[in-house]
Amino acid sequence: MTPDERRTALETIATGIRGCQRCRLGATRTNAVPGDGHPETEVVLVGEGPGQNEDLQGRPFVGAAGGFLDELLGVIGWSRREVFITNVVKCRPPGNRDPEADEIAACAPWLQQQLAVLDPALVVTLGRFSMQTFAPGTRIGQAHGTMRPVDPATGAQDALAYAMYHPAAAFRQGGLKETMKIDMLGIPDALTRSRELRQEHAPLEIAPATTDAAPDDTMSGGVDEGVTLAEDELAELVALGADGMEDPMHDRDQMGLFQ
Repeated sequence: MTPDERRTALETIATGIRGCQRCRLGATRTNAVPGDGHPETEVVLVGEGPGQNEDLQGRPFVGAAGGFLDELLGVIGWSRREVFITNVVKCRPPGNRDPEADEIAACAPWLQQQLAVLDPALVVTLGRFSMQTFAPGTRIGQAHGTMRPVDPATGAQDALAYAMYHPAAAFRQGGLKETMKIDMLGIPDALTRSRELRQEHAPLEIAPATTDAAPDDTMSGGVDEGVTLAEDELAELVALGADGMEDPMHDRDQMGLFQ
């Protein structure tokens, strides 16, 4: 999928979300909040649901919790322009109550579609409702700062989930601010690990043999057209993890954050 195709697909999903009436939240919202961010990012942050400020503006994490989220991203030198931010439910529960199970289920297809389009390497869960979506049965107090594989049924086909407290929790328990900053420092390593796993899962594509391959043809950035690999050369490449082949994640590197 090209960047323009991905951007168009995300906007199509957002249009559907803005008109959604699949659950009771559609009747009480001011604005649906589809989410926003960089369409080519490797990292998606998933919160629980919009609050009052988000409901008024139609954008995720624009209140006090959003300000702290910006601060957390700054701890690792990132900004919200370099990630994609969304929520488990796209409309504000009245009074900022917890989302109900049927509301989460009604909204799940929207999140699945977004993740399928974005194809992130890392999903950062913010809060217990988000974490339960990607790691059912886990407790936030035990899981925060840890990563685990994501079920492809969520829409993220080949990703790790990294658990964090919701930024709003830091305003209820001041001690969590430092905990969350420490957890945030683990995100670059989690992204690197997910990239490694995706590289391992990527199929090794070999061009068909041709009769005019030169004896001294070498690999550079992938298999050139017309190059034939001997069986022993192929075995060596597989054993070495295909060193020298182009990294399939290169075009979607996290905007040079680790350059």
